[in-house]
Amino acid sequence: MNWRPEPQHIAIIMDGNGRWARRRGLPVPSGHRAGVEAVRAALKTCKAKGIKALTLFAFSSENWGRPETEVRALMALLCHYLRREVEQLQRDNVRLRFIGRRDRLSRRLQRLMRRSEEATAANTDATLTLAVDYGGQWDVIDAVKTLAAEVAAGKLSADDINSERFEQTLSLGDLPAPDLCIRTGGDARISNFMLWQLAYTEFYFCDALWPDFDEAALTRAIEDFQGRERRFGLRSGDDMFVQSLDKAGSAS
Repeated sequence: MNWRPEPQHIAIIMDGNGRWARRRGLPVPSGHRAGVEAVRAALKTCKAKGIKALTLFAFSSENWGRPETEVRALMALLCHYLRREVEQLQRDNVRLRFIGRRDRLSRRLQRLMRRSEEATAANTDATLTLAVDYGGQWDVIDAVKTLAAEVAAGKLSADDINSERFEQTLSLGDLPAPDLCIRTGGDARISNFMLWQLAYTEFYFCDALWPDFDEAALTRAIEDFQGRERRFGLRSGDDMFVQSLDKAGSAS
């Protein structure tokens, strides 16, 4: 198959900030601050390549179990990022959005998240999604609860619930599923990240720690993706149909 698509939606599990700091004899928050620079580089690279959506796993539901000092530092860093970066996102015409629970976050952070989303809502060049207090299992359960409530209220029939309707109810219901999911840091698992949406996503695992994942590393991941044959459960001989599926996903 000669046609090699560009990924239109990349998801990244950003792993390795703490190890990056410890290897340099630095406190863990220093690794998270270095990780912010890698976020900027990833967004810049995606925008230059015309990739329309970038979703980053910033803080998982399970991360609350980390040391309290680290959690506080992470939340403070997120607040700092939002205060500083929204103007740049505006200039770059990038929409910022968040997925995950918000009720366990501080009121200050919730306000910053809401204002950031409102300020960038009309931007159309690309979408940056930050998953904060997010878990794939929570996402599925939350969608089930939403649909069950609609059925109970008589707004929806149970027979109307199918894969498409369910997917629209999930956190990323307005975006196509990721074409490529990258995990840095050397581990080959998805850690409760977008369990439904990653069903036919291509995975790329690398040893680089997140702060070291620069433009060249992201370019290598994209080139690796472009060298693959995406079959969506079909056989290799069904190339034309596979291409039509991939093109449809990229255009949505």
